[in-house]
Amino acid sequence: MSTGAGRGAAQPPLGAGTAVWPWPVGLRLRRSLRASLGLGLALLGLAGCSSLPTLVPDLAVPRGPAVQLQGARGPLSAAQSQAILARLGSRGQPTDIFERHLAVEQAIVGSPLTTGNRVLLLQDGPATYRAMLAAIDGARDHINMETYILEDDEVGERFAQALIAKQQQGVQVNLIRDSVGTIGTPAAFFKQLTDAGIAVLEFHPVNPLTARGNWDLNQRDHRKLLIVDGRTAFLGGINISSVYSGGSFSRGARPRADGSLAWRDTDLQLQGPVVAEFQKLFLATWAQQKGEPLAPKNYFPPPAVAGHDVVRAIGSSPEEPYSLIYATLLSAIGSAETSVHVTNAYFAPDPQLLAALEAAARRGVDVTLILPSRTDSWLVFHAGRGYYDELLQAGVKIYERRGVILHSKTALIDGVWATVGSTNLDWRSFLHNQEVNAVVLGAGFGAQVQAMFDKDLADSDPVAIVQWERRPIDLRAKELFARLWEYWL
Repeated sequence: MSTGAGRGAAQPPLGAGTAVWPWPVGLRLRRSLRASLGLGLALLGLAGCSSLPTLVPDLAVPRGPAVQLQGARGPLSAAQSQAILARLGSRGQPTDIFERHLAVEQAIVGSPLTTGNRVLLLQDGPATYRAMLAAIDGARDHINMETYILEDDEVGERFAQALIAKQQQGVQVNLIRDSVGTIGTPAAFFKQLTDAGIAVLEFHPVNPLTARGNWDLNQRDHRKLLIVDGRTAFLGGINISSVYSGGSFSRGARPRADGSLAWRDTDLQLQGPVVAEFQKLFLATWAQQKGEPLAPKNYFPPPAVAGHDVVRAIGSSPEEPYSLIYATLLSAIGSAETSVHVTNAYFAPDPQLLAALEAAARRGVDVTLILPSRTDSWLVFHAGRGYYDELLQAGVKIYERRGVILHSKTALIDGVWATVGSTNLDWRSFLHNQEVNAVVLGAGFGAQVQAMFDKDLADSDPVAIVQWERRPIDLRAKELFARLWEYWL
C-alpha cells in the first residue's frame, strides 16, 4: 500500500548494489505490519477486479457561468472575480489555464475558489512540526486533527502531550486516525488521549467488531490535516513520525547516524476563508464514520482576510464516483501550455494520466517529473518504473531524487497553478483513499514552488533513455511483476 511513511526497506537506485539501509527495529516492525496487511487486501480483492474503471468524468469545458471567487464576505461579483483572475494571469507565463481549466475545476469540484488567504510553504518535518506545535500551543477554542500515521515515538509523544495540555486547558481536541496507518501504534498511546478527554475516532477499524457501519478495510483515510480554531489549517504529505525528525537538504543528502535516510516532504500552512472548506471536510468525515457527537465549539468563526492568495480546497473520497483531485489535475495538465512540473512519492499512473503527460510533452510542454530513487514501497516503485520507456519516448523528462526518501506530492502547471497535498499518483490514491489537497493560483506562490522544485532537481539524477533501455533483466522482471499489482498498491 503506497499510503504513508513506511512499508519496508528503501530500494536502491538504478545501478546501485543490493544493500538495504538499516531502520530502527520498532519502525521496521510497524511498517512490516502495514505492508503485510496491504498485500493481504490486494490478494482478497484481486479476483474481483475484472476491468479497469473510468477514473474521471468528461473534461470538456462546461458551458455555464464564468468562474466566480468567494471572499471573506461571501461570493464576489463576476466582474470582481474576473479582475482578480486577470491580475493573476498578467503576472505569469502566457497560459489558458485561468479560462479553460478553472471552468472545468469549478464544475467538477464543488468547493469555492477563495481569495483573501495566506499560504506558507513548509519543507520537511522539522519546519512543519515547529509551525504545527506553535499553532497548537496558541489554540483557544478547538483543534481538529486527521492523520494516516501517528507513531508512538519521540515526535508522536510530543504531539500527544501538546494535545493533552490543550485539552486540559479547555480546548476541545478531536482526532481522526486511520486504523491501518496506526496499526502498529499501541492502544495505550490512544488511551492516554481519551483519558484526557480528547475525542479519538478510528477510521474504518481493522477489527470488524468495532466498525460503526459498513466494514470496508480497503478504504483508507490518507489525509494529513490539522485545523486550529477554524482559522489555521495545515495539510500535505507529512505524517506524525520521527522519520521526519531531520531535514532532507541540510546534510548533503547523506544517511543519518542510524543509517536511515532523511524524508523529503512538503506541507502548507493556510489562513483565511479557505480554512472553512477544510473544516467542512473534517466534519464530514467525522459524521460519515459515525463518530460521537462533537462538543459544541466555534468550528466556523467569521472568515477574515489573511492575505492575497487565491486557494481552492479539494477533498477526495472513494465514496464519490471519481477522485476530484485526480480529475482536476488531469484537466490542469491538459490545459498546460508551457510547463508541467510534478514531484511525487508513489508513481503508478493509470492510462488517463499516462496519456495526459505524454500528450502535453508531444505538444511542446516541458513535462518534468521528480520521482524517488529509493522508496519504502517496493511494488509501487517498480510498477512506476515500468512506464519510464513510454514516457521518455514521448519526451517526458524524468529525474530520480537521490539520497532521501521522497514523500512529497506537489505539482506546478505553467508556473501559476500549484497543488500540494496528500495525493499520490497511483491507483490507491485515485480509487481507495480519502485525500486532501490545496490548489493555489498565482505567479507569486508558483515561484516559491518552482524554487523548491529546482532545488530538488539539483539533487536528482536524470534518467536518460539510452541508459534506461540498457537496464538489467532483473529490474525488468521486477517491473513486470509489480505491474500486476498496481491497481491495489
